[in-house]
Amino acid sequence: MIRLPVISGRQLVRALGRVGFVVDRQRGSHMILYRADPPRMLTVPDHKELDRGTLRAILRQAEMSPKELEQLLEVPQAEARVEVVE
Repeated sequence: MIRLPVISGRQLVRALGRVGFVVDRQRGSHMILYRADPPRMLTVPDHKELDRGTLRAILRQAEMSPKELEQLLEVPQAEARVEVVE
């Protein structure tokens, strides 16, 4: 089993943006993301460090493995673009 990295909520949002998730809205410290195909909605806390259990639950909801997340986190920052829908 791959050990989950210690990352912030914003780092996770950037990684999820690379697989089609976009920020729909934010309420307080929670960002709501959605993906149209296949339809999926996620809530990501905007914390400096996400707990491992929280990160694992978000990955499960996004139907991603920890290995896939690791690969997305390795992509250079220049390619990271997250759209904010208003």
